[in-house]
Amino acid sequence: MRTAAHALLFLLLAVVSTPDCLAGEITDVVSLEALPPSVVRTAPLCGDDAVDPNLSEISVTFSKDMKVTGHCWSWCSVEESSFPVLSGATEFLEDNRTCVLHVALEPEKTYAIWINVDQFQSFQDTGGHPAVPYLLVFRTGPKE
Repeated sequence: MRTAAHALLFLLLAVVSTPDCLAGEITDVVSLEALPPSVVRTAPLCGDDAVDPNLSEISVTFSKDMKVTGHCWSWCSVEESSFPVLSGATEFLEDNRTCVLHVALEPEKTYAIWINVDQFQSFQDTGGHPAVPYLLVFRTGPKE
């Protein structure tokens, strides 16, 4: 009985303290302005294993307006062989939240692309907060 009570107390303490542990950096005010931008959509979708190899654009959309002047992106390779061949200039769309990478994909190949990682933090909101790192992984289907 005593062991069960200790286990229950431990579990209760873990649940009560979990939100602060998961928050990482504690902020005084939780708000859209104070917290970093995050990826809300990608095209293709992360985990898709049947992407059309003729797809010519990869895009990422963020939760906030982003800096769009200059070289304001960090599309980073996991390894050179899993990064797509670039076929044009990278650009932000008029919504200031979506960045497009122009690519030439190969059939039946797995791609892995970091959006911000390590020291590469150029995806930033207009307040200078770097976006939360995001790993986009997908595989192309066969050539039609």
